[in-house]
Amino acid sequence: MAHVASFADRVEREVGLATHDLGFLYTLACVAPSRLLGDEHAERAALAAADHLMARFLEPAGIIQAWGDLTHPSERGRTIIDSLMNMPLLRWAGERTGEARYADAADRHVAQLRQHIVRADDTTFHTFHWDPVTGEPLRGTTQQGYADDSCWARGQAWGVYGFAIDARETGNADSLATAVRVAEYFLDHLPADGVAYWDLVFTDGSDQPRDSSAAAIAASGLLELAPLVAGTDPADAARYVQEAHAMLASLAADYTGADVPGSNALILHGVYDWPKSIGVDEGTLWGDYFYLEALVRVLRPRWQPYW
Repeated sequence: MAHVASFADRVEREVGLATHDLGFLYTLACVAPSRLLGDEHAERAALAAADHLMARFLEPAGIIQAWGDLTHPSERGRTIIDSLMNMPLLRWAGERTGEARYADAADRHVAQLRQHIVRADDTTFHTFHWDPVTGEPLRGTTQQGYADDSCWARGQAWGVYGFAIDARETGNADSLATAVRVAEYFLDHLPADGVAYWDLVFTDGSDQPRDSSAAAIAASGLLELAPLVAGTDPADAARYVQEAHAMLASLAADYTGADVPGSNALILHGVYDWPKSIGVDEGTLWGDYFYLEALVRVLRPRWQPYW
């Protein structure tokens, strides 16, 4: 309850809300206790967060702006691949309120990402820019990948998981097909131990750092995707489960921090932002969370995801 109170206080005082990450934050911190415990305080906070996220929806582009003040000239009109994981907050808010505007915004945002942030070769841009006045799609770039035209590993993992969630929540066949495309590229560009380098332009033989968090996210995403394709492609579904298990086994065997003095991370060797030299070869909060989530999916098959 103290955790809920902290997040409720944050949204009430409007502290640090100029970000699309409200979905990441409030889906886990407040939607989950609302669903599981009937916590009304958590529900009110989550609905307030959803409304703040809706305030970042830009017409006529039909996207949720990722970062910064909505008038910031370099940020206005930009969204990112990570934003897919924020859509469950909007869909939940629509269910709770009966207001179609939440799901409509999520549908339009995901459609724009399917069309523009996923490239023809099944790789993903980290970020994409739209003209905030006309809504015209402009260009793809990166903030945390190796280059604008490379494939940032964690972003590709967000694509696997995020499009799979959209397919599960909406039944959208295009989202399911996109999740499969993105997953296949991710799997085809892994090193032998199944833990991605921080950008998929690198593979076996590279001296670049790994991103264990990308492997954890992708493992959970593959376990989300597998049952969605099982009816039409049972062999692929079984392969996705097998690949996820292999990633988790590799993380558990060679990337855990239990024996590292001074470390409080569950898994090591993550990369937050290589271009800015921030959090390189370290444990990460999200790496630990998605590692645990993937393990729960394996050990408790009836567990219902929070997303």
